[in-house]
Amino acid sequence: MMPPSPPRVYLVTDPSAWDAIPRQATAALEGLPPGRVAVQLRARGVPARDILAMARSLRALTSAAGQWLVVNDRLDVALAVDADGVHLPAAGIPPREARRLLGPARLVAVSCHSAEDVAAARDGGADFATFGPIFATPSKLGHGPPVGLDRLREASVLGLPLVGLGGVDAGNGATVAAAGAWGLAAIRAWLGAADPGAVVRRMLAAVERGKG
Repeated sequence: MMPPSPPRVYLVTDPSAWDAIPRQATAALEGLPPGRVAVQLRARGVPARDILAMARSLRALTSAAGQWLVVNDRLDVALAVDADGVHLPAAGIPPREARRLLGPARLVAVSCHSAEDVAAARDGGADFATFGPIFATPSKLGHGPPVGLDRLREASVLGLPLVGLGGVDAGNGATVAAAGAWGLAAIRAWLGAADPGAVVRRMLAAVERGKG
């Protein structure tokens, strides 16, 4: 069995907005075409018991909406809740090892910040990667200066679907997609939105414009 297609919109959670995640995810996923959006549960510093409880909640929401759940780093949690995949940090376990544990039917994603990272993720058997930060954003200051659209163009020809991350939103999403991104990732753009469903729909439309 093949894994699902990589998401066109990748909704990454933030522990600083922990209590709002289920509410925002419910609104973000409502009424969308199936199989277009994934929620990545990213929960650094959160106790394992709380991560598991949140993953179970998000698993129910994503399943009901026909979308994907991906768990950041924690393969044990991904397996426990039957998530659709795992997202590996740049310094995480190799994607081939994750595949061995998860099997062929789940997504394996990797965080990448250069063309060299993308080539390694591709050769290691990843299904897709986030690439960035594309633009300056507070959540990615630790990764250095933005890589920009030119680096995205260079990496996008390596044969691994890339999801642009870092300062990406509906306003610039078409430009990111036109530069070679398969999809768009966001953290603040949806978690802090009054209408996260509208944000996701605009991001999906931006991908279509950029690919058109």
